[in-house]
Amino acid sequence: MIKNTFCILNGIGERLERRLWRQGILTWGDFIERDTIDPISPEKKALFDSTLRDASTELERRNPLYFAKHIKRREHWRLYDVFKGDALCLDIETNGFLPDRGGYVTLIGLYDGYDWRYLMAGENLTAENLKRELSGYKYLITYYGSSFDIPFLQRMFPDVRFEIPHFDLCFAARKLGFKGGLKRLESELGIVRDLSVQGMDGYDAVRLWEFSRRGSKEALDLLITYNREDTINLFEIAESLYSMLRESTGIEEFVNGNS
Repeated sequence: MIKNTFCILNGIGERLERRLWRQGILTWGDFIERDTIDPISPEKKALFDSTLRDASTELERRNPLYFAKHIKRREHWRLYDVFKGDALCLDIETNGFLPDRGGYVTLIGLYDGYDWRYLMAGENLTAENLKRELSGYKYLITYYGSSFDIPFLQRMFPDVRFEIPHFDLCFAARKLGFKGGLKRLESELGIVRDLSVQGMDGYDAVRLWEFSRRGSKEALDLLITYNREDTINLFEIAESLYSMLRESTGIEEFVNGNS
């Protein structure tokens, strides 16, 4: 999808993007090859050509930092098909308080499509370990992470940087008209959770942490399972939402019409 994207160009939004597609300009290469493009002035065309050449070079290099900087965050979903092989799903649990009121992260779940692991408070949750876990990945997938998980982690670990493109499924789902939170979205997409944690929510996760601190291994195991389900399901959701978002742009109509 990213090679069909012209929103990367300053001053081009979704409406003009569709107008370009309608003219048969479906990819960055198509844009560059055209001598003139209505309604873009020759001066802007030359500037846009340069930008798209740079973007093509950075895409070949698979440089996520370039696209994190040059694409609006709400459009980071367009990078999913390029970077999903280097993506990391992340979800945190907390003790129920905000960072400035004694709040802290109790558990971070991490899943790359192959392995799920966690960092736990009092065990292995440190800034160094979190940096190590994040290193090597080029794309981040969360649910409401841009508003909660990442700001919370940045308050706890100011030295940890989150600079790669970020596909926040919460806002993608809202753009598509879905209502409610993660559990409702999973249900509407037909994703079934482990029976042991069905019906649980974030408040239950806080309570399980408290029980685990009092010595309940059963509560700790259940908390870990709950977070694992939260985290690993993000990939399946991302796949579904990406397909829906791509379809919603209308690009398929033009691609299929020119195939």
